[in-house]
Amino acid sequence: MTAARKIVECRQGAAERLDALDWTAIVEALHARGFAVASGALTPVECADDRALYAQERLFRSRIVMARHGFGQGEYQYFAYPLPEPIAALRQTLYSRLAPIANVWSDALGLAARYPVTLDQFLATCHAQGQMRPTPLLLKYGAGDYNRLHQDLYGGVQFPLQAAVLLSAPGDEFEGGEFVLTEAAPRKQTRAEMVPLSQGDMVIFAVNNRPQKSAKGYSRVAMRHGVSTIRRGERTTLGVILHDAT
Repeated sequence: MTAARKIVECRQGAAERLDALDWTAIVEALHARGFAVASGALTPVECADDRALYAQERLFRSRIVMARHGFGQGEYQYFAYPLPEPIAALRQTLYSRLAPIANVWSDALGLAARYPVTLDQFLATCHAQGQMRPTPLLLKYGAGDYNRLHQDLYGGVQFPLQAAVLLSAPGDEFEGGEFVLTEAAPRKQTRAEMVPLSQGDMVIFAVNNRPQKSAKGYSRVAMRHGVSTIRRGERTTLGVILHDAT
């Protein structure tokens, strides 16, 4: 099989798997809560393959030790371009599914941003603003590690949704390490949500603000995400951010 044929099959496989998800339920959850869980987005074999990429230094543009920057404890690596084909395929297909939702959110919040049909078109906008560096990443945590609440903004051009896929098996390979979301609505105290995930599950969530129906239209709800302390073992996650970084 030629390399080009492998690339085509990889992209087709990723697209078929994402298309088979219950997108009606995903869209409803995103509009209602600002996040949704897509169960079984990756198979255990695909999770293992993605985890194995972490050791291949040539695939990455930078490695971040979180404690050095006050981000928490643990480490992560940002992929370099060209992305590995499974990661590129997932990112492309995810964008095409989420762009219509992003446009609905932009309209609800009264923003001028419009998101084109394809990821390549959107990335051209990022690159025109100097955001040239890819943002998909692998994150690795050991016992005692955690990720503080944060937002992955990276520049003036942002896509309002992103995703994370849990590549490790909770209970078997690690304990603790729950995915945590918080939302801060106007005139309300901050609410926290702990999102249970199994290996291969994808959580899709707001990068920054999401619209929430209010008496006078829509209000802006600010969301942050993080990971609670890992009590045992090792937890690896694939992060799929759709805008590039400065």
